[in-house]
Amino acid sequence: MDQALLLIHNELLGTNLIVYWNSERCYHCLLQVLLNVSGSAEPGKPSIAATAVSTQHGSILQLNDTLEEKEVCRLEYKFGEFGNYSLLVKHIRNGVNDIGCDLVVNKNPVDSNLPVIIAFLVGLAVVIAVCFLRFLLSLDDFNNWISKALNSRETDRLINSELGSCRADQLVGDAQPEAWRASAVRLRLHCMDTFRGLALILMVFVNYGGGKYWYFKHASWNGLTVADLVFPWFVFIMGSSIFLSMTSMLQRGCPKLRLLGKIAWRSFLLICIGVIIVNPNYCLGPLSWDKVRIPGVLQRLGVTYFVVAVLELIFAKPVPDSCASGRRCSSLQDIISSWPQWLFILMLESIWLALTFFLPVPGCPTGYLGPGGIGDLGKYPNCTGGAAGYIDRLLLGDDHLYQHPSSTVLYHTTVAYDPEGILGTINSIVMAFLGVQAGKILLYYKDQTKHILVRFTAWCCFLGLISVAFTKISENEGFIPVNKNLWSISYITTLSSFAFFILLLLYPIVDVKGLWTGAPFLYPGMNSILVYVGHEVFQNYFPFQWRLQDNQSHREHLIQNIVATALWVLIAYILYRKKVFWKI
Repeated sequence: MDQALLLIHNELLGTNLIVYWNSERCYHCLLQVLLNVSGSAEPGKPSIAATAVSTQHGSILQLNDTLEEKEVCRLEYKFGEFGNYSLLVKHIRNGVNDIGCDLVVNKNPVDSNLPVIIAFLVGLAVVIAVCFLRFLLSLDDFNNWISKALNSRETDRLINSELGSCRADQLVGDAQPEAWRASAVRLRLHCMDTFRGLALILMVFVNYGGGKYWYFKHASWNGLTVADLVFPWFVFIMGSSIFLSMTSMLQRGCPKLRLLGKIAWRSFLLICIGVIIVNPNYCLGPLSWDKVRIPGVLQRLGVTYFVVAVLELIFAKPVPDSCASGRRCSSLQDIISSWPQWLFILMLESIWLALTFFLPVPGCPTGYLGPGGIGDLGKYPNCTGGAAGYIDRLLLGDDHLYQHPSSTVLYHTTVAYDPEGILGTINSIVMAFLGVQAGKILLYYKDQTKHILVRFTAWCCFLGLISVAFTKISENEGFIPVNKNLWSISYITTLSSFAFFILLLLYPIVDVKGLWTGAPFLYPGMNSILVYVGHEVFQNYFPFQWRLQDNQSHREHLIQNIVATALWVLIAYILYRKKVFWKI
């Protein structure tokens, strides 16, 4: 899979060759030895050597004379999967000094992306068919009545809060001011559940393998793939949910002290589930505290949730009367009311910038943001992640970090590095707080669709321009490249810009016009913890995984991963219909 056969035909008499290879996506990397080819013994009888080359990205091939250590030829080419190629190395122009390298296709490659295209077209056809069916049903008044009758309001009642409900008999000693109760309105925005479900389903799909396609895996270092989008979006929506649910509970008179206890307990449970149940170091054998991975996805969610929720709880204010009553709200009310939180977030970001660019790291240049390994011409092999990696290794130890970072694929790194490490958690908090801002826009300007859309557009453009300034619209040449492993600030601004754009589309379609219910993403979005933990725990069990007839087939892997992902959507739908929602 993702390989082609390359035959090297060396017609040079008595000249041994060494073939170097590298991927064009490996930035400033040392060339790696691919194979050695002996010289031809007699004219007309070339020496032939065979090797496999990667087809995921373009390849750089360089042939050197083994004896004189000089370059014979160099070429760049994108090989196709399961293709058969020959590289002919020979003298040209009847001379002995001019050497040519010609690439010949012996067998055409297969189109490895065809299964993805077919799956997309099938999915599109299903969506069109469902929309057409709904349109036909909408023509019948009886069917409209049935549809309305089946629309249970009880479901919304059961899921009114991310933090759970607070009963009247529990409100003791810390009653909230009348200002909170005056505007007590329950607000359930299905665009948020839809967005959360979309991010979660993409996460499940890529975690299950994504058909073994490179663009459904995390980027080796700088840059973005589909897999790099989902976790930050989940954090963003968590931030929005924190504000909306906390405001709702405060408006209903729930004491702040009780809310603080709920926040601490939920954070503790997320961290425990991440460390004990969803731990990738199980692949090393039975869980041992000597090898347990301390950072992780749920651990980061737990810490991020605690910091942002406590921050909002400390500085919580009632929605201004002008906003709560539906009258025109001040143009910057959602930002001005949060100035203490913004000050705290800016201080956190200053800490991230100071540590990232000014912390001395032994054996590494100060401010290093590279992958180490063979990157940067192999000068800093043990400097993966710069300050971020150094802090994790210093405080947590190598054995408690992720042992298979994505940087090993192209950059051949050898040190442990955790993409959910300590330093990156700061920017995760920033991401969640930007989600809080989205929630404030939706609540402060409730029923003012134009104002909401204008603010979503403004945030999308503002954060996008910051990303342009940081990256100089380049994958590797910017001041701070977009990097999921580091959770760089440019990664946060870029993904937040995308998130505001998605809400800009979903809010009017789902919540204002009602053109789309959000299905099927709505269902996993309402049971996100259960789906995430469940898909991790049962990943290697049937029917989520089975023995494939051809383990080297993208098509079979893609079908298996789509079926497994669809099963979790089905499970979430059944639980939704039965009004079962797992909250912690």
